[in-house]
Amino acid sequence: MATHGLGLSVVVFAVSLLIGGLAIHIGAKFAFASRDYSDAVVTALLGAVAWALVDIVLASVGIGGLFASIVGLLVWISVVRWQYGVGWLRASIVGVIAWFSALFVLGLLTLVGVGSLEALGVPGA
Repeated sequence: MATHGLGLSVVVFAVSLLIGGLAIHIGAKFAFASRDYSDAVVTALLGAVAWALVDIVLASVGIGGLFASIVGLLVWISVVRWQYGVGWLRASIVGVIAWFSALFVLGLLTLVGVGSLEALGVPGA
């Protein structure tokens, strides 16, 4: 029975990562001529890992809350900058559009009864 829980967790992880990748891809399409969707999924994964590492490091020294969220967001935007080779402004635009896109997709999924997903790789979504 434990493998069913693990299997479901893997599915939720994969779907949330694909949603995060889709959101980043949409943001990149609007902000500049983006590459493939697969690049956006990789960016979502790297951004999620970077954000998690920031959370772990800051929590280990007793820092959390708004400051940790701001640092995590800046690290996530820097991953977008690095992956797409753009400046801070364009990477931030991708972030804003990705966030709204993820909320839209998650809202649609909630309407059809799949409301417990997050958009892995998109902060706060």
